[in-house]
Amino acid sequence: MALVPIRLISLVILLHVVAAQQTNGSVPVGASISATPDAKPWLSSSGEFAFGFQQVQGSDNFLLSVWYDKIPNKTIIWFPKGGPIVSTRSKVDLVDRRGLVLSDPQGNEVWSSGRNSSDIVYGYMNDTGNFAIVGRNPPNVWESFKYPADTILPTQVIDIGVEINSKLSKTNFSDGRFQLRLISDGNLVLNIRDLFTGTPDNAYNTSGTNNSTNPGVQLIFGVGGYLYVLKRNGERFNLTRDSLPTGDFYHRTTLDSDGVLTQYYHPKNPTDGASWEIAWFVPEDICINNKSKACGLNSVCILENNRPKCECPEGFSWLDPNITNGGCKPNFTLSCDDGDGGDMFDFNELNDFDWPGSDFVSLNPSDEQTCRNSCLKDCLCAVAIYRDNRCWKKQLPLANGFRDPSYNVKALLKFKKVDGPSGTGGNKSPTGEDKSGTGEDESRSLIFMGAFIVTSVVGVFALIGVIYMYFFQTHKKDGTPLLSKTTVETNLPRFTYQELITATNGFKDELGRGAFGTVYKGVIGTKIVAVKKLETVVQDGQKEFQAEVNTIARTHHKNLVQLLGYCDDGEKRLLIYEYLSNRTLAFYLFEDKRPSWKHRSSIAVGVAKGLTYLHEDCSNQIIHCDIKPQNILLDDYYNAKIADFGLAKLLMINQSKTNTGIRGTKGYVAPEWFRNTTVTTKVDVYSFGVLLLEIISCRKSVVFDDDSEDVSVLTDMAWDCYQEGRLNAFVENDLEALDDSEKLTTFIMVGLWCVQENPSLRPTMKKVIQMLEGGIEVTEPPCPFPFSVKF
Repeated sequence: MALVPIRLISLVILLHVVAAQQTNGSVPVGASISATPDAKPWLSSSGEFAFGFQQVQGSDNFLLSVWYDKIPNKTIIWFPKGGPIVSTRSKVDLVDRRGLVLSDPQGNEVWSSGRNSSDIVYGYMNDTGNFAIVGRNPPNVWESFKYPADTILPTQVIDIGVEINSKLSKTNFSDGRFQLRLISDGNLVLNIRDLFTGTPDNAYNTSGTNNSTNPGVQLIFGVGGYLYVLKRNGERFNLTRDSLPTGDFYHRTTLDSDGVLTQYYHPKNPTDGASWEIAWFVPEDICINNKSKACGLNSVCILENNRPKCECPEGFSWLDPNITNGGCKPNFTLSCDDGDGGDMFDFNELNDFDWPGSDFVSLNPSDEQTCRNSCLKDCLCAVAIYRDNRCWKKQLPLANGFRDPSYNVKALLKFKKVDGPSGTGGNKSPTGEDKSGTGEDESRSLIFMGAFIVTSVVGVFALIGVIYMYFFQTHKKDGTPLLSKTTVETNLPRFTYQELITATNGFKDELGRGAFGTVYKGVIGTKIVAVKKLETVVQDGQKEFQAEVNTIARTHHKNLVQLLGYCDDGEKRLLIYEYLSNRTLAFYLFEDKRPSWKHRSSIAVGVAKGLTYLHEDCSNQIIHCDIKPQNILLDDYYNAKIADFGLAKLLMINQSKTNTGIRGTKGYVAPEWFRNTTVTTKVDVYSFGVLLLEIISCRKSVVFDDDSEDVSVLTDMAWDCYQEGRLNAFVENDLEALDDSEKLTTFIMVGLWCVQENPSLRPTMKKVIQMLEGGIEVTEPPCPFPFSVKF
């Protein structure tokens, strides 16, 4: 008889021990579960809760989680932060001094509960739904209740500072747009969170427990199912307002993906068809709560059974069909290049819809036809809202949209008409015979001829009137030109200097300074804007200003900051731009928490697309001349938008920031600026290359050491790290970037191609996009600076 291998015997004993210990919920060190459909979870002693892998709906992938095991739908109540999804044959192990370790089939660590200084004795799936890891000292070294996902359970205590994030959608377990926190002043708040940085934004619901003498100190879910905020003096502020059902029920409170905090209950011994019922929820009016942004940009929030449902209005479609509160995109393009939109656009009419956060002009009083005409002819107007003899013009993106049947408004959504009218067959029968009488034909002919004559006469007089108005209203009595409201040949609104003093409250709220002047925050109508006061425009440069504003006004691209208006009032010249609250790229790269690698990659491609548009797709080619992180702004979704394009020609030469005749900022300036050579779009390619290396590494292009007078130049470091294969040093061990090593290498190679000293070696921005997006292969770059000193 063959001897049984000792390892096999040990494995059998271990499996027996695991099975035995699972009767009381404990799990020995060394135990593991594989992500397969038939894998057995670790059960609590009652069998009510399970820890293991749940298969993600509609896929072959799995989520490490805790769930209710005795009810049919196996509702998930905990998962690791961020909801990491893993493939089949991934594994979770309980490892001594490591805790829970989740790894993919190749053995790469995906998530862990964290290292422990104490030896681990065992794990334990508690009958409260809490998975705990027990050590010798202290007793519990980790527990899932301390790291909640989107749900809290009876007996769970949430301390100040703990964050509970919603899921991105019902089937996407990534951190979503909404957050529940007990903040330091004792207030329990629901707030929007930034998807890229995790930064909390507006609070759209609060408990009001921030009393200075008796603030809230803990959020507690009692054993009996009542949720409350415990105050400093022991008082309770009850959140569960109504009485709960009597009997044996499961209770949970979940911050749902729609932003509503909801307490549910479910019978422990369910009958057929039993499901989770709602005990209470807040807020009850999330659709009309402007601070909640419940449905994302360009979408509409509709309450159905007291729950928000997000829809795209006619003419729009989902940004991501799987995330229906993530916002919508227009299926058309509004462009100021289209001229007078009266013939090219029309409206879809919707009743009881509004987007209160997107007004930029209000007409009061106004009739409906005036409202329509004004929006049709305004290239910035995407929607007009008409109500009670008043008109509100709105521009994209549309914010805080909702539908309320009691609101009694008419929304006019602009759309581009199909080219040419649809053909008609006249008054003919199905066989093609003309069934109209001769007399009717003659009448129609006479009517047509009379209408033609009248129209012609009116047209002649109108033309004479236009010529008269043009000459006498745009010229002085001696025939010299007069400055008028149509100085710049664009349909952008023109403002007086006094109007902008009022709009900016006397230029008090400064947003930033640059080579071209100072930017101030202002309000025009109900629209927040950014007003750039140009302080370095060439003297007597009226023609130059008109030409450049006209050029900028004709640009329209999602990666360019939009010009909304201008002021050309004597020597006062200002530009009015869309206001972007998420500040500059420089803030996120160098001053705040490092953005994710995925986010940084997207920003780099966005900037490249914006530059490609300026270089190749504009009617007049635009060279930016000052590409740097401070001139890249971020919109509500953190998409990159290039600012200050088209202004370089207005800059006074003796006011330049670098050297006589040189435009740009030190560290980003192409070498040809210092030589007697032609300046082309390749100067922007060079600056983009430096910017790309900054985006990759989150390092500044030039760093001065005041003590040693040393200068650290990023392009030098990039070349050295690339040559020596030390990409981890260049990105400071950014694990997300290093895991995406192929893209990381590609981006660094593209950056090195862009900063070549010889302009002819630099790619065009169109080719840069193809390389960044993997459309063409990136070849080995040469040394960027083979000749001389680096700039």
